[in-house]
This record gives sequence, structure tokens and C-alpha cells, in this order.
Amino acid sequence: MEKWPIGVFTSVDAGLGVKLEVASELGIPTIQLHAPAKATRTQANADKFLARLAELGIQLTCVFGGFEGESYADIPTVTKTVGLVPPETRAARTQEMKEIADFAKMLKCGAVGLHLGFVPHDTNDPLYNDVLVVTRDLCDHCKKNGQNVHLETGQETADALLQFIGDVKRDNLFINFDPANMILYGTGEPIEALKKVGKYVRSIHCKDGKWAAKPGEEWGQEVPLGEGAVGIENYLRTLDEIGYSGPLTIEREIPQEPERQKAEISHASNLLTKLKQKIG
Repeated sequence: MEKWPIGVFTSVDAGLGVKLEVASELGIPTIQLHAPAKATRTQANADKFLARLAELGIQLTCVFGGFEGESYADIPTVTKTVGLVPPETRAARTQEMKEIADFAKMLKCGAVGLHLGFVPHDTNDPLYNDVLVVTRDLCDHCKKNGQNVHLETGQETADALLQFIGDVKRDNLFINFDPANMILYGTGEPIEALKKVGKYVRSIHCKDGKWAAKPGEEWGQEVPLGEGAVGIENYLRTLDEIGYSGPLTIEREIPQEPERQKAEISHASNLLTKLKQKIG
């Protein structure tokens, strides 16, 4: 794979990504895939999807899990509903995440990603240990599939994420770095965070955002790539510094406005292509 191929976050029948056809139309060679609904996760559908990817000349680089009942309405709601942290849904979601990993294996994909949820900041909190246990369980399942697990950044500071990965003690646990999420959640300056966690970064999102008036209490605002506080050129230069050469995966979460979403992804792809040429 060439250094920094452009990518886009896609979905088949659910989720926030664009349709595969949009990636093809825009000439984008790699995708991350939001895992489809349970009924769709069959060997026959996997074979069909792989054939379609081969036909379009597109490479799948990571399959992301998401769950019924998750809401990103505001930060307290994220805490209560997202990922494998909430105790009420943890067992069912862990099982589903393993099934998603098995579907990713059918798709011959060696990486699965997810938002784990808000890991408690206090490492003495019993919930912290519970989340360690469930993360190890998922990592061990994925290890048998020959897969890595990528935790998406956002809900934790870089230091807390490093602590957590160290405490999980699994060699197939890595990071999907999303710089805008650090801003949206108010958990730290993204470039500084990227430098700290760089050795664990195996996939990334290219997304932009503006800080909230009260970071950490209120949501920041997601904006088109290049119009926010990330500093996209600096972001790419820092990725270069840490030795990241994988896909630059564009994520733009406005599925209710497909034409605008497509236009902004096209804009982002053009911007990243120019910056790639500039940075080399």
C-alpha cells in the first residue's frame, strides 16, 4: 500500500458512513466499514461484499462496531449509552462485538474498531476493573481471529488512554486516532495527544471540530475538514513524525444530508491529496 492512501468511513445498511458507491465515485481507494446489522452479517453477504470491493478496486482496512441504543446526544448521554462500559448492556454488546469481529474475519479484515465508552478516570473504581476484563476478553477473541482491536479516541485524555492500554496488557490493542473527538469531548489538544499515544496508532480519522464554550461539559462542533481547530497540515506532519503511513480515513457524520456529506468528503479528499503532495 502506498503511504497515506485516502480513505472514507462507509456503511452498508446502518450507521454514519457513506455508501460504497460514493467512495468509488470519488476515487477513494480504502474504506473503514461500519458493521452492518446482525441479519446481514453472513458468509454469503461477506463474499458478495468482497467481490464488490474487488470490482471497485477498494481495500477494506477496519470494521467498526456500533450498538443499538447508543446515543451521542450530549456528553452525559454518551457516558450512559455508548460502548462496552455501561453495565446493563455489556454482556450482550460484548457478544455482538465478537460476532462483528467474526464477520470482519469473513471479510478478511485484520482490524476491528469501536468506541469503548467512558472508561472511569479513577483506576480504583470497580467499574474500571470491569472494563479491563471485558476489553481483555474481546482482545483474546480477536487474537484467535488474527485481528487487532482499535479503540477510537475521544472519551479519554491521552494519559488516561495510555494507562488503560498498559493495564489491559494485550499486544493486539491499539488506537484509531480521531483528532476532532479530542476537541468535541474536550479531552485535550489533539496534536499533543497524538504525539503521546503515537506508538499505538494503527488507524486514524481525518475529521475536524471546534471547541465548546465549556469543553468537557458541552459538545464541541464538528465542521468540514480544514475549518476547525485540528490544524490538518500539522496533523499530517505529526502523523509523519510518529511514522504512521496508513490510510487517511475521512469521517463526516451528516448522513441525513447525503449530497452535502458527499461534497464535503470530496473537498476533504482534495485537501488531503494536496497536503500529501506538500509533505511528501
